[in-house]
Amino acid sequence: MKLAFVIPAYNEEALIGKCLQSVVDEIARSGADADIVVVNNASTDRTGEIARSFPTVRVVDEPKKGLVNARDAGFAATEGFDLVANIDSDTVVPAGWLDTVMSEFAKDPKLVCLSGPYVYYDMSRFNRILVGMFYGLTYLIYVFNRFILRVGSVVQGGNFVFKRAAWEQVGGYDRSIEFFGEDTDVAVRLSKVGGVKWTFALKMKTSGRRLEQEGVFRTAGTYTLNFFWVTFRGKPATKNYTDIRPH
Repeated sequence: MKLAFVIPAYNEEALIGKCLQSVVDEIARSGADADIVVVNNASTDRTGEIARSFPTVRVVDEPKKGLVNARDAGFAATEGFDLVANIDSDTVVPAGWLDTVMSEFAKDPKLVCLSGPYVYYDMSRFNRILVGMFYGLTYLIYVFNRFILRVGSVVQGGNFVFKRAAWEQVGGYDRSIEFFGEDTDVAVRLSKVGGVKWTFALKMKTSGRRLEQEGVFRTAGTYTLNFFWVTFRGKPATKNYTDIRPH
């Protein structure tokens, strides 16, 4: 299976290089047939320049700011690829990530989307413990929604892979969703055409900057609220969001 990474990036000059190097290294390590697409999303800093300095990275520009706008522009640039890996520009792909992806899709032909948790590499130990507790609750919600209620599943934004054909089948991205709830929208709609699996085996390293600045409980509460609103009402409850970047 051919896989394309789609990486939205808005003013990420501080972290995009580290992210891209991890992707390049993982592709080389795994030997996977993979491409890398960075979506320069209305950046006013050196994000696009840094991304273009990687010879194997393709950069597309999306002037309309917004996470879903950027993911959609990146998806449009992945024609011909079987799988689309959606990660964020502050993530670091760990060794073995692609092995897990390829193995999961190879063993289950009905699987249309795979996702897993974040590992916050720059957060305090106490906050990492809190996050671990929330992920335990997330897994229970995943099991309940997917296998008992059958109303959807769980997808972690910034760490999910879907089959391109399945995403086209359900209509692609909803650009009216700006930020919160975009991952749940993916989970709910794709679960109607196949399996959407969330597993602790697919871990992704990322910055905990939003949780550190806005607070773990506040951030988790906002994401949880929007998860349930999108699952049961079809649209997120929260439209406003703050861009958080390293100082």
